[in-house]
Amino acid sequence: MEKRQRRKYIIFDTLSAMLAWTALFFYRKLVAEEAGLESLHQVWGDLNYWLGLVLVPMGWLALYTIQGSYRQVLHRARLKEMLETALASLIGVVVIFFVLLIDDDVSTYSYHYSSFLFLLVVHFLLTYIPRLLITSQTVRAVHTRQLGFPTLMIGGGPRALQTYVDLENQETYSGEAFVGWVDVSNQTKRHSLEKVMPCVGGLSDLRRLVDEHHVQEAIIATELDEQDQLDNILLILNSCGDLIIKITPEARDLVVGTIKQESIFHSPLIIINNRLMAEWQYSVKRIFDVVFSLVAMVLLAPVYLITAIIIKSTSPGPVFYAQERIGYHGRPFKMHKFRSMYVDAEQAGPALSKDDDPRITPFGRFMRKVRLDEIPQFYNVLKGTMSIVGPRPERQFYIDQIVKRAPEYMLLQRVKPGITSWGQVRYGYASTIDEMVERLRYDLLYLDNMTLTTDLKILLYTVIIILQGRGK
Repeated sequence: MEKRQRRKYIIFDTLSAMLAWTALFFYRKLVAEEAGLESLHQVWGDLNYWLGLVLVPMGWLALYTIQGSYRQVLHRARLKEMLETALASLIGVVVIFFVLLIDDDVSTYSYHYSSFLFLLVVHFLLTYIPRLLITSQTVRAVHTRQLGFPTLMIGGGPRALQTYVDLENQETYSGEAFVGWVDVSNQTKRHSLEKVMPCVGGLSDLRRLVDEHHVQEAIIATELDEQDQLDNILLILNSCGDLIIKITPEARDLVVGTIKQESIFHSPLIIINNRLMAEWQYSVKRIFDVVFSLVAMVLLAPVYLITAIIIKSTSPGPVFYAQERIGYHGRPFKMHKFRSMYVDAEQAGPALSKDDDPRITPFGRFMRKVRLDEIPQFYNVLKGTMSIVGPRPERQFYIDQIVKRAPEYMLLQRVKPGITSWGQVRYGYASTIDEMVERLRYDLLYLDNMTLTTDLKILLYTVIIILQGRGK
């Protein structure tokens, strides 16, 4: 359903951009140019019109993607959409005006102003009206219970039951389609929700339940004697994916983070904003990752070749080494590196490397010192399993040990793992579980201060460390 809805937005946004561009061309021929429009061939025969008809909509779609317009399309609000469309229209028209139209040969500059206003108004209306119709149709489907969002209730006591009753009796249905409730206390008494929905598991099952039922929303409605579980609940939910997390007002003071109330008509649940950056920053970060990785792989092609030859000639075995790590939202992936250890170095089981580790080849020590073994991970960045900057990914074997001592480690799965990180810059590689836990505080600081500027600083410090040969 969500993919189909996203396609609708993209199709109508594309058509709107093409129509607005066409309308601008006719307007300028009719009004802005002295010769006027003598025949349609002046438009259809103009190469600039056809180039713009292809390139301009692509630019608009890129802008909307950066803005986050195609994220959670089934949860869009009409007023917020109007404001976002107006802002995007203003930014896009300014770019079009200064890139494509400012050098037009016109008799008076007042035509520039009229062209700017014409395109701004026409583009906004042509874009927002279809969006309004699509969003209104979705809202109507939600209010009439034709569309619902798979939802988990966290807690099963009187407060959870009251929250359920409030949601069911509110003036307009807000779309919570409950798949069941999660037992927080692991007690067989006082489960008030059993009459209205099934118990689907406990906290240890929460991640599995989210994946199994394709859960989109989670409502935390715990009792007073269960509040000590709140941190653990949030740690799990925040690492489960792009969930909408709501909480009862009684517990809001216990939540660290941004909270907001989006509607004055619905049940007074508070939404926890678990996004660490603005939507446009996520998009710019991904664009930077792709561009930087492509440039790096091209420029480092001779280094890749020379390194591969040296590895192959100094120790038997493959050039590259792929190891399973745990990444974004707890999903496993294969992380690629240049092989710096002898073949079958971990026959006895997983082990962290040390300064004098006999498993590392002589050339492998040099690669690790200047972090040359990491550069194949630019391929992971292109695939989207990693980012340039982000917490270093670990194996599940070590994550299980870290979480026992520092459950907050699960918060790192809210972002993509990176080639370099704040913990890597400030602490370096970890050779024991104790050091991993110690390094964790730097990565948690990164989450609290995650911005594009922070990424740039970490990247610059990483370059300095490589040039100084201070890697491990």
